[in-house]
Amino acid sequence: MYKKHALMQVDAFSDHPLGGNPCAVVFECGDMDAALMQAIALEMNLSETAFVMDSANADFRVRYFTPAEEIPMAGHPTIATTYALVQSGRVRLTEGKMSITLELNVGPINVDIFSKGGTIERIVMTQKKPQFLMKHDPENVLPLFGLSSGDLLPGMPIQTVSTGTPQLMIPVKDHKALRKIAVDTQGLASYRDKTKFFSVHLFAMAGVTVDGSTFARHFASPPDIFEDPFTGSATGGMSAYIWHYGLIDTPTFIAEQGHWMNRPGQAYVEVVGPAEDIESVRVGGNAALIMTGELLV
Repeated sequence: MYKKHALMQVDAFSDHPLGGNPCAVVFECGDMDAALMQAIALEMNLSETAFVMDSANADFRVRYFTPAEEIPMAGHPTIATTYALVQSGRVRLTEGKMSITLELNVGPINVDIFSKGGTIERIVMTQKKPQFLMKHDPENVLPLFGLSSGDLLPGMPIQTVSTGTPQLMIPVKDHKALRKIAVDTQGLASYRDKTKFFSVHLFAMAGVTVDGSTFARHFASPPDIFEDPFTGSATGGMSAYIWHYGLIDTPTFIAEQGHWMNRPGQAYVEVVGPAEDIESVRVGGNAALIMTGELLV
């Protein structure tokens, strides 16, 4: 006999439906094994699906799966899950600022919820202390995206950065470089397997609206969603990168992504700590409920 699980789909990093990045949130998943969660994530066919269960170490335990694999930490599912917990009544909203903890595979993280008049205004997650990992040879990386050395932001390294999930950071000099990206999917998959990052974040130091300071495109290897509308974890890694390397003069700014996909998204970012020893990165945004239902598995 099939069991019913409550299900919500939430668009994260958007203040209206059909913007930002969609995430399916499945509740009461304590009796599911990883194989079932993986199969459900493949069925949902979104960038990530979140599975919520009880936790002895936090308010809730959450596991995140892409269509292809489980990942240790993710941004837009954290925003989406928190929003769904409130909208489903599993978290009681209080006026002003309140906090919950979510136990992820990287350990417990803190999530702040800001509300006014009974309406959520922003959800902010605190990501882990950034790790600046492997630096990559541009001659090996740029051709995978149809780019050349002239498209790279001068003097800046291509580097894997992790605030919970390792992602490849590629700073390009302008939006023109971002627009001409043409991904060699087989080559990218092979390089990813050899160098052990999860996905790739290419970004320019200019937003597409007057509010934005950065704009990015984000790519993964199929069967995962090829281009992500908005990527909260990579926004955290990018923010640590640009603060660490002096590309921005303030640790708080607005990051933008997804506008060219007709799914515009924005994140409020705060890098905590000095550039040479960043403590954490706080990434936040709004969300919108787009669907509710039941999953029968």
